[in-house]
Amino acid sequence: MKILVTGGLGFIGSHTVVELQAKGYDVIIIDDCSNASQEVLAGITAITGIEPALEIFDLREKKLVEDFFNKHTDIGGVIHFAASKAVGESVKNPLLYYENNIGTLTYILQQLKKFELPTFIFSSSCTVYGQADELPITESAPVKPAASPYGNTKQIGEEIIRDTCSIMPELKAIALRYFNPIGAHPSAHIGELPLGVPANLVPYITQTAIGLREELSVYGNDYPTPDGTAIRDYIHVVDLAKAHVVALERLLNNKNKSNYEVFNIGTGTGSSVMDVITSFENVSGKKLNYKIVDRRPGDVVAAYADTTLANQELGWTAKNSLDDMLASAWKWEQKVRSIE
Repeated sequence: MKILVTGGLGFIGSHTVVELQAKGYDVIIIDDCSNASQEVLAGITAITGIEPALEIFDLREKKLVEDFFNKHTDIGGVIHFAASKAVGESVKNPLLYYENNIGTLTYILQQLKKFELPTFIFSSSCTVYGQADELPITESAPVKPAASPYGNTKQIGEEIIRDTCSIMPELKAIALRYFNPIGAHPSAHIGELPLGVPANLVPYITQTAIGLREELSVYGNDYPTPDGTAIRDYIHVVDLAKAHVVALERLLNNKNKSNYEVFNIGTGTGSSVMDVITSFENVSGKKLNYKIVDRRPGDVVAAYADTTLANQELGWTAKNSLDDMLASAWKWEQKVRSIE
């Protein structure tokens, strides 16, 4: 069966392509390479022995989206990752985020409706919960006004999918609200490789440790948490990738209980920024240069998942520890810099 993965050269997308290929799926990737390198294709191929098909174009070009689906009429499912994803950047440039994250989603759903393609997995985010009233966060927690335009695009995206499912009963969709993906494939053939200055914590940590960045900025140490730094639920990207395959197969095997479902994907454990720094220093043997700076706009105090629903309904559980995640991220960083 052919599965379309949009943003399939990206961090989570590429790891999901690997897991799909490991299960025997025929994968085709769409990516505009705006925040990913075409070299990732070689990494995927090195792991699986199979080079997935790749089409390079911008999903904001509606005509190109239509042309793609007219050409590929045998797609059995879509996993949609392609989106801009930096909270801070979205605060500075909200219109880019609304165009890139909302417009492209509607173009793809229009094609699913036109060709009656029934299976859709959406890359959503725990940002839809904002600062939750209770921790851990369950799927029934209220969706609050978003703390950033990025978070708002995920809320709106989910609403668009839900509304589409309501008028297209043959469409089956799952939104995976994942928490904070980090780490890299254990082979170190693929990992997180942001173009330019990283917006996420762990690549900034590894780039600082290897000397590419002078120091790491820790945004705030005055949060109401045990050590004053913000708390997140960090999940290994391979565990997250496996969750996408399990969710896809739930729909393909008609095991879904409604035609629109939502699952939290995390570990269920919250780790502070200082926890992450300490873990990295332990697994790498490197002392990290960091400084405390002001809080960042759009950041919440704490967010970690209640994963009971995903564990029970999907039969999926995160396996890797925080040390595992950071060890794999460090191995990947060392591999990348040795090549350069």
